[in-house]
Amino acid sequence: MNTYNSSFLNEIGLGSFDLGYLLIAAAVLAALVLILLILLIVQIRRTGKLKSRLDQFLTGKDGASLEQDIAVLFEDNKFLKNSTEKNKKDIRTLYKRMESVYQKMGLIKYDAFSQMGGQLSFSLALLDENNNGFIINSVHSTDGCYSYTKEIKNGECAIALGKEEEEALAIAMGE
Repeated sequence: MNTYNSSFLNEIGLGSFDLGYLLIAAAVLAALVLILLILLIVQIRRTGKLKSRLDQFLTGKDGASLEQDIAVLFEDNKFLKNSTEKNKKDIRTLYKRMESVYQKMGLIKYDAFSQMGGQLSFSLALLDENNNGFIINSVHSTDGCYSYTKEIKNGECAIALGKEEEEALAIAMGE
C-alpha cells in the first residue's frame, strides 16, 4: 500500500490515503471529461445542421421569405372565415324561408259520385313546416268540375272537413 503523508492530507483527514485510488479517480474523471467533450462536439454538429436547415426553411424556395408565406396564409384564413360567416348567415336565411314553403303533401283520389267516370276527384293538402297551408278539393261530375279550398292553421281547419280531405290532411301531417 502506497501511502503519501502530507500535512495537507493530514489536515483534511486523509493522511493515510492511498495515492493509487487518487490516480484511479483522476483517470475516471478524465474519461468522463473526454466522454462529455465528445457529446459536446456531437451536439455542436447537430445544432449546426439544425441551424442550416432552419435557415433554409426561413428563406423558403426561390428566395421567398417565410414571413410572406405566413402573411398570405393569414389573408387566406381571413377570407375563409368571412366566407364561412356569410355561408352560415345564408343557411339561416334559407332555413327561415323554408319554414313557410309547402313541404308536406297529402293527395287522395276518389270517385265523388259512385261509378260516374272513375276517380277523377281529389283532395290535395299542402302544408309548411308548421302545418299551415290549405286543402284543395276538386269534385268531378258529369256536369263539370268544381274546386274548393280550405285554409289550414296549425294542422286544423275552421270549416268541417270531408272524409277525403281529412285523409289528405293526415297524410300531409304524417299521421
